[in-house]
Amino acid sequence: MTFSYTCVKLSRIMKRIFLFCTLICFALITGCSPENDPEPEAPGKVIVLMYHRIVKGDASNLYERSLKNLEGDLKYLNEHKIKVLSFSDLEVITASGSMPEGNSAIITFDDGDSSWYTLVRPLLLSYQMKATFFLWTYMIGHDSFLTWDEIEDMSHYTLNGGERPFVFGSHTYSHTYLFKNKDEFASSAEYNSFLDYELGKSKEIIEDHTPDSVTVLSLPYGDGAGDTEIIAAAQRNGYKFIRTSIWGAIENSSTINLFIIPSLPMLDSTVPGLIGTYLGL
Repeated sequence: MTFSYTCVKLSRIMKRIFLFCTLICFALITGCSPENDPEPEAPGKVIVLMYHRIVKGDASNLYERSLKNLEGDLKYLNEHKIKVLSFSDLEVITASGSMPEGNSAIITFDDGDSSWYTLVRPLLLSYQMKATFFLWTYMIGHDSFLTWDEIEDMSHYTLNGGERPFVFGSHTYSHTYLFKNKDEFASSAEYNSFLDYELGKSKEIIEDHTPDSVTVLSLPYGDGAGDTEIIAAAQRNGYKFIRTSIWGAIENSSTINLFIIPSLPMLDSTVPGLIGTYLGL
């Protein structure tokens, strides 16, 4: 009698365990079902934004942008869920052969103005956004340009996850035309020696003050975009990217040329909505 009662009791317990396990499995399966997963975004475009000097008040020339307008740009990126990428991310996109979900932007600054440290750096950190800064190396430490101490501080800054949000690239050593004055050189060898100096010297100096290899070049005045000798000089000096001043967006991973990367100049009167225009918003 006792034995029979015990068996019945065990049977009831086993049924309850089985029912409980079945309910758990059902919950897990339905909770992970495709019906409850968010729909993936369609592949988007990538836009490279090009800034120069940032000022507290109103901009006084074409290549300045007010701090207020810069913040408006960053808000626009946030509000429209435009992800901020790096040039390294762009290399991954090219290798993958597919564009990322949603639209993306790469933020860049040219020349080396001191406003990058006093105004841009804290604003980017408050919005948790990264950027690439192209240095006219001969001018660093002079006039209204950054100091090397400021560059070192920015380049070594590390986020909690270990990422360094501020990357420095080259805007050449003396910020001269790389292609326009080509005919002034007596020979191709002399011209290429000039290119190696402008690209190599700048890279060497920046790498003496920053923790990462310099792999991105910005062409002064946008001069020489797509020129085969300039691209060859960039490659032999260790560059992997050239950001040009050609207006446009990156729409297809299969057509990306990392040595002819288009951009959108953010000038004194540029409205944030122009970003959306280039992204097709």
